[in-house]
Amino acid sequence: MSKKQKIYTAEFKAEAIKAIDSNNGNVSETARLLGISMQTLSNWYNKAKAGKLVGTQQYSPDLVALLEENKKLKQQLKTAEMEREFLKKAAAYFAKESQ
Repeated sequence: MSKKQKIYTAEFKAEAIKAIDSNNGNVSETARLLGISMQTLSNWYNKAKAGKLVGTQQYSPDLVALLEENKKLKQQLKTAEMEREFLKKAAAYFAKESQ
């Protein structure tokens, strides 16, 4: 049997984040008061701090797009650095072989 997943509105999530702030940052107590899972509320809170939760002050679609682009560029940089290291080793190996 699967549990039916509850869907919360953006307004509810934003109010829950405000409730955490008014409760001195106590996520577990706020979750208990609202009757939701502490993990769910914690996920919302982390998204709100990162600026990715719709309905919170920090949310900006432009910011989310920039964060995604930054993540993609970091992955490309890591790949390029690994390729460069591989080519350096290959060049050193073949230079040694030709002597």
